[in-house]
Amino acid sequence: MITKKVNNVHEAIEGIQSSMTIMFGGFGLCGIPENTIAALVNTSISDLTCISNNAGVDDFGLGLLLQKKQIKKMISSYVGENAEFERQMLSGELEVELTPQGTLAERCRAAQAGIPAFFTPAGFGTEVAEGKEVREFNGKMHIMEEAFKADFAIVKAWKGDEAGNLIFKGTARNFNACMAGAGKITIAEVEELVPVGTLDPNQIHIPGIMVQRIFQGEEFEKRIEQRTVRQR
Repeated sequence: MITKKVNNVHEAIEGIQSSMTIMFGGFGLCGIPENTIAALVNTSISDLTCISNNAGVDDFGLGLLLQKKQIKKMISSYVGENAEFERQMLSGELEVELTPQGTLAERCRAAQAGIPAFFTPAGFGTEVAEGKEVREFNGKMHIMEEAFKADFAIVKAWKGDEAGNLIFKGTARNFNACMAGAGKITIAEVEELVPVGTLDPNQIHIPGIMVQRIFQGEEFEKRIEQRTVRQR
């Protein structure tokens, strides 16, 4: 049986270099690859193009890479919780490509499936459509969006086995599942790494063929982005 297991996060990120394009899974702060991001922060890698639904918060998630000026360009759909992101964008220090959330997900899934491009009505008539091919389908205008081209896709799963099969939990399935296999190399960090044959095949969300490296994370902070509680 082929094993995709690596011993630690440092082995997992081998080959990541400055100026590469990297996908980061997760939704808000849910299901983000915390260990891998922390390891990248401790390197001298810079000028990254990051594809992620959002940019974390000021002191957690991708916000840590932003603080160290390691990100050159962000491709995201939502960036409203990060003051440093806002500052860098408005000052021109950071290039930003805002993309409708469904389009972002589909550009990941298209890359995963080997589909080079697709048409969508989302964004037609807005800045999103500038410079893109436009066609009419069934009386409605659509713009052509290309699949992402990423050097690495980094995802986080609840459970995985040494062959790279992954199970996600809850909202963490957003973007992690469609990013797995969408980069040239996919790195998966998991909360629990088990031997091959342990996982129920009917519960697996992503097959191991889409993962090249897998490791068990040491600690997961799992922050809550916005805590809203009822007044007593």
